[in-house]
Amino acid sequence: MTDYNTIKGLFIKQKTTDPVASQAAGGSWSTGGSLNTGRQSPFLFGTQTAAIASHGFSTAPSVATESYNGTAWTSVNNANNARNASARGGAGTSTAGLVASGDALPASPRDTAYTESWDGTNWTEVNDLNTGRLGFGGMCGLQTAALGISGHREAASFAAVANVEQWDGTSWTEVGDVNSARYGGNGSGTTSSALFAGGQLSPGNNSQNLESWNGTSWTETTDMNDKRRLGGSSSDSSSSMIMFAGYYGAPESLSTTNEYWDGSSWTEINDSSTSVGNEAGTGSSSSALMAGGNSSKTATEEWTAPAVFDPIVEGEIFYNTTANAIKANKLTFAAGAWSSGGALNTSRGYTAGFGSLTAGGITGGSPYGGPAGTAVELYDGSSWTSVTSSNTSKSAGFVAGESQTAAVAGGGGPPATNENTETWNGTSWTEVNNLNTGSNNGPAGFGTSTAAVETGGENPPTPDCELWDGTSWTEVNNTNTARRNFGGTGSQTAGIIAAGQGPSTVVALAETWDGTSWTEVGDLNTSRRGSGTGGIQTDALVIGGNPVLTITESWNGTSWTEVADLSSGRADMGVSSTSTSPTTSGLFAAAGPQSGGTATEEWTAPTSITVKSITVS
Repeated sequence: MTDYNTIKGLFIKQKTTDPVASQAAGGSWSTGGSLNTGRQSPFLFGTQTAAIASHGFSTAPSVATESYNGTAWTSVNNANNARNASARGGAGTSTAGLVASGDALPASPRDTAYTESWDGTNWTEVNDLNTGRLGFGGMCGLQTAALGISGHREAASFAAVANVEQWDGTSWTEVGDVNSARYGGNGSGTTSSALFAGGQLSPGNNSQNLESWNGTSWTETTDMNDKRRLGGSSSDSSSSMIMFAGYYGAPESLSTTNEYWDGSSWTEINDSSTSVGNEAGTGSSSSALMAGGNSSKTATEEWTAPAVFDPIVEGEIFYNTTANAIKANKLTFAAGAWSSGGALNTSRGYTAGFGSLTAGGITGGSPYGGPAGTAVELYDGSSWTSVTSSNTSKSAGFVAGESQTAAVAGGGGPPATNENTETWNGTSWTEVNNLNTGSNNGPAGFGTSTAAVETGGENPPTPDCELWDGTSWTEVNNTNTARRNFGGTGSQTAGIIAAGQGPSTVVALAETWDGTSWTEVGDLNTSRRGSGTGGIQTDALVIGGNPVLTITESWNGTSWTEVADLSSGRADMGVSSTSTSPTTSGLFAAAGPQSGGTATEEWTAPTSITVKSITVS
């Protein structure tokens, strides 16, 4: 018998506490000294042990300034201009700081362009912003090099603006706009590398967006787990950030929840002590400060993560002497969810998708009743780019491809029995050997550019099935139920199809393919046609469908379960077709409904390593 040490290279260790996933995961909040002047939305900058809180709102906009030494707040010289500092933070240190913008309520106009510099003793008015506003969506940087990001303006009917300005120590210059204008978000980083997270897109429409700045432009990246506005944040850099408290969710409520960004993903960490919004935050991801908040709070909380921590290692087994239990570190999957992605350049329905969430593509399609198209676009996980069109117009055809640079597409109309097949090499399309039987009206296609499966389609529906070997198509065993307008996913030796328009009615039927024959398996919970499908044979999603559904169902190899809905109904969409599990790599659903559309939604299911107790008997 092989022992565990031989397999994993680890002995079973004794531990007094369970390991944690990261330094931040081992952190916790504690109570700090109270502000002398309670307020909401103060400017806050510096570190946990040397910070400045200024301005804010109690019964009116304030000029009050206080200094924190890690234990207590001390009142110091007032600022020059009273304002509600809804800029979500300031820039700099306790001896060299900068604040800008803010709400001058009840003065009119309420938008302000004021900028003030702090030298450790006094405030000095310096050059104004180019665009005054009620507050930045986020602010970050140093006294001599700062970014003021997005925000909203009374002059624009309180709408969010995408405008970003950069401070060089003397004056402000307008630079690249954010992709999603919002206010009440949070910024972190420097003028050459920054983040902008969360905020409010419009009243009642909170955001979980995260955008990164490279010194020239903004790029949308991994969304937060929660929609959040008017909370606090702290960070070391553009690759390490904590978002805390604020207004959470949609519909929203005051929150104690916190999230940590490690440069690629968000992780829930320990809650703060009290639910609060309109607070301010500063510091780092390992040592942060939160002060003020709604109802003129004086409370301060301090976040501290351990300098030395015991990290989780997948597969490690250990004995917890405190809990008197044997435990293991296990990879687990969080519930999947949909979030907004980049918009297509060409509106359409009846499309076909290929590749992955971050390196995929979409081809063909048309609005309902409109002419079939040749437009092809590629997706990088953030935005779509139009590339070389296909040679033949296709609507409601199929595409199979494991990557952004290798796919095979065919079928679709016109004509009603289209046999055309084309291959894609990442640059251009080439016409190759036709299908044996023409296929229109939503056949399913899946697999790779050299080993694909095509089945179904037509009107009336057909059970025909063909295999592609990179050169030609071969007819093989038919499906059990003829159908059209449906999707499939998987590989040439292990695939699954589901839903569609059967000979007489819309169906919920699903079938699996083993490389030789089709087998009927458990039905979907909801019948539909025009749905999208992605994943692998044992871990698949069926998405949307007619009558313009938001419903998503997940297949675990045995049964279907309804999971998170799309944000808006869609049908006849393109879905990324990479043959990996959607619970680990994600997928996109783009375009649709039939009338045409440009919206993209992204499905992700974050993974984490968690501690599980082992029952010994």
